[in-house]
Amino acid sequence: MTQAESLFAPFDFEAVFADKGYDSDPWRELLAAQQVEVVIPYRCNRKQPRDYDRIRYRERNIVERFINKIKWYRRIFTRYDKLARRLMALLHFASTLIRLK
Repeated sequence: MTQAESLFAPFDFEAVFADKGYDSDPWRELLAAQQVEVVIPYRCNRKQPRDYDRIRYRERNIVERFINKIKWYRRIFTRYDKLARRLMALLHFASTLIRLK
């Protein structure tokens, strides 16, 4: 959590999807000041739970599971192909294989 601000600083975005580890008041206030939508579930020990879009958070989970499936394709995960065109071709191929299962 201490590095979140510096990691997100160079990017321009409309919403932040994160897990419970990124639930902190200073981080939420910083994002609110930048008019960024925060889709972060609250921690169980929070005294005043905050609202978040549960449907959009579930969609984040779909993307996370897909990335986990892509990691099974060693050639993509280790990036043997350094050209972006080839890497994208392999990502499309692996995506097709995953969808066909």
